[in-house]
Amino acid sequence: MYAPARMCWCVMSLEVLIREGESQDSLLRRFQRRVQVSGILREAKAHRYFLSKGQASRLKVRKSARRRQKQLASN
Repeated sequence: MYAPARMCWCVMSLEVLIREGESQDSLLRRFQRRVQVSGILREAKAHRYFLSKGQASRLKVRKSARRRQKQLASN
């Protein structure tokens, strides 16, 4: 019949190696920091559900307006 639809995702892998004498808490903290810096969670949250081009542009306008308001309020 039909071939299954394939999702085209850029797979990002993070590797954090344990250092000599490093505790698990320290390793976990380093991993969490790497995840935050790499933007993996931000990317996953952005692709949680489908947005049409129109919805994406409206969202972009709203976000920029909110960012502008915050910037004006802080000055």
